[in-house]
Amino acid sequence: MAEEKETKEKKVVFQLLVDNKFGILSRISGLFSRRGYNIDSITAGVTADPKITRITIVTHGDDDILDQIEKQVAKLVDVRDIRILNRESSVYRELALIKVRANADQRQGIIAITDIFRGSIVDVAPKSLIIEITGNQGKIDAFLKLLDGYEILELARTGIAGLARGIDSVVYIDDDEERF
Repeated sequence: MAEEKETKEKKVVFQLLVDNKFGILSRISGLFSRRGYNIDSITAGVTADPKITRITIVTHGDDDILDQIEKQVAKLVDVRDIRILNRESSVYRELALIKVRANADQRQGIIAITDIFRGSIVDVAPKSLIIEITGNQGKIDAFLKLLDGYEILELARTGIAGLARGIDSVVYIDDDEERF
């Protein structure tokens, strides 16, 4: 009887530096889709260098799948760098906007919970509040759990943005460098 290889799934945060060109996000997400890989969250934004975009992708799979994802993404023409952001040596943040139904009697309770989590009330309407909260996924999830007694009308989460701690992992892009 052949030994079965144990496949344990884990969540990984990939950070990509890519050329800021039309369609790059579509090509990356298309690669995931074609290969049957799931994207848990994806964020993208221009870096300090307007020619480069930083993309943060959260995905999951066993070691073989994650290794395959990393290799396939690295092969894309406009990808300059790909690395895994380890939880211990990185900072992750997510932004959430939460619209909560709130009458006059409920407002103080919602504001008190928001203050505890260092969130902000960014909009007040006669029957609702919009709360902005930033933090790691655990903080956002804990905040949402405390709002369980209130009616959440709408929720928008950005997904994780992350950076490695310190300066040792900073990638400098040289426009004249040889591509992979």
